[in-house]
Amino acid sequence: METLLLADGTAFHGQSFGAAKDCDGEVVFNTGMVGYPESMTDPSYRGQILVFTYPLIGNYGVPSEEKNQWGFSKNFESEAIHVRGIVVANVSEDYSHFAAVSSLGRWMEHHGIPGITGVDTRALTKKLRETGVMLGRIQIENGKLKIENEILDPNTLNLVAEVSCTEPITYEPEGGIWNATIVAFDCGMKRNILRSFLKRGIRVHRVPWNYDLQKSKLPYDGVFISNGPGDPKACKETIAQIRWSIQQGIPTFGICLGNQLMALAVGGDTYKLKYGHRGVNQPCQELKIDPSSGSGGKLKMTTRCIITSQNHGFAVDEKSLPKGWHVWFSNANDGSVEGITHESGKFRAVQFHPEATPGPEDANYLFDEFVGSLSVAKK
Repeated sequence: METLLLADGTAFHGQSFGAAKDCDGEVVFNTGMVGYPESMTDPSYRGQILVFTYPLIGNYGVPSEEKNQWGFSKNFESEAIHVRGIVVANVSEDYSHFAAVSSLGRWMEHHGIPGITGVDTRALTKKLRETGVMLGRIQIENGKLKIENEILDPNTLNLVAEVSCTEPITYEPEGGIWNATIVAFDCGMKRNILRSFLKRGIRVHRVPWNYDLQKSKLPYDGVFISNGPGDPKACKETIAQIRWSIQQGIPTFGICLGNQLMALAVGGDTYKLKYGHRGVNQPCQELKIDPSSGSGGKLKMTTRCIITSQNHGFAVDEKSLPKGWHVWFSNANDGSVEGITHESGKFRAVQFHPEATPGPEDANYLFDEFVGSLSVAKK
């Protein structure tokens, strides 16, 4: 018997699978029906216990851990599992998929990640929606169902420093010919972001989160800021480099954490969401300036609404954006900021994941728009 014990004393009982060990972290939920291997290897989940709301997890197994020609994972979103543990209603012991090489439980056991199954995840998710995400612990029952030692809140740590690369790495598109070059701040970058740039003929200088762009001797046409875990305000060094990049007029694009960091770099603010957005079914409405609104430039909803993949617990405060900056996308469910843009169009970021994996590819065109801006900058 194993128990998920929340910080408020609520206990959910189930059976152990994966690694037989205790773990603690911030308990969050994901509403996706598929994509558990990608979600579990997403560095943005660092420090968290992940609850899957879909009741059957593991039925298509786990693919191989082989690497591609560039030396990073071919099938996953990083080279490690970053969740501290997972909670599911029913884990499938048997799996069926042409690309699967392991069951979910064996894969987790190999990586030392515990799981608990047989939990009423619907009741658990309803609780997290009502009270907000909270700290918790998965523990093998030993007669003590009390959190005796305080759980360290992962949001108080600089989790980005834990998941970022430690030195610059350059990736060239196949054939060694590229259309443009970017410096990509790795704040916990999902690997499909790299794949998305490389297949578009972009050379990528992947650099650490605290890389000094001002002293860089690397050639580049644009700057990219990746997704990542934790509180964006912990990334002061990255924020300073983004601010410099914008001041220099360099085309700059951010995804997820990159959206929050860009807002902070220009003087905006961020806040923690009650339970975050994690899943592959978040609708986002695009906004544009209404040219008929006069010199003030009022925002107007467009007819474009895209379904997006998301994984974040913080958001940009719309009212904090300075003059010249506008909301680019808005969450159709709760109205939170899903993207920001400068009136010049050179600096933009989105809160969702256009690279998907898992999830829909509605927003994939945003990579093409950024790549197009790099071509203009080179001329």
